[in-house]
Amino acid sequence: MSFICKRRSIRKYQEKEVEQEKVLELLKAAMCAPSAWNQQPWHFIVIRDRIKKQQIAEVHPYAKMVAQAPVCIIVCCDLSLVKSEKFWPQDCSAATENILIRATELGLGSVWCGVYPDEERINGLKKLFSLPKNIIPFSVIAIGYPAEEPKPVEKFKPERIHYEGW
Repeated sequence: MSFICKRRSIRKYQEKEVEQEKVLELLKAAMCAPSAWNQQPWHFIVIRDRIKKQQIAEVHPYAKMVAQAPVCIIVCCDLSLVKSEKFWPQDCSAATENILIRATELGLGSVWCGVYPDEERINGLKKLFSLPKNIIPFSVIAIGYPAEEPKPVEKFKPERIHYEGW
């Protein structure tokens, strides 16, 4: 629970590489996410190249911090693995959230930059990375050692809890 509550969107990073072992830990966490019908429709693109990260920042208007992050991960859906078209966005959301929480646990900072369902962002990333037709980019996650430490915010609102009905 402490890592869930401590997790914050980090948009500034130290100039320090993220170890490959930690990137693999993030990807393992992503692949532990729940998935409707156990379809596990995800693929992940790991980007370290500065030029490619800058290009992502140019394609996605709210992902400028990716250019300064040591690494980013693009969570994608492979439509050829989808058994239920209604639920793959939930599967990819769960994988994305697992990355964010595990990053916090590993002492890393991260931020989720939404791609799906914005057609312009989807098409921009598909073109930038020459993605096959069946691959849909879902999210971009900037990751690095934090150069900022936003304070945790209390988000629990008991007035939004209902029992046995509204």
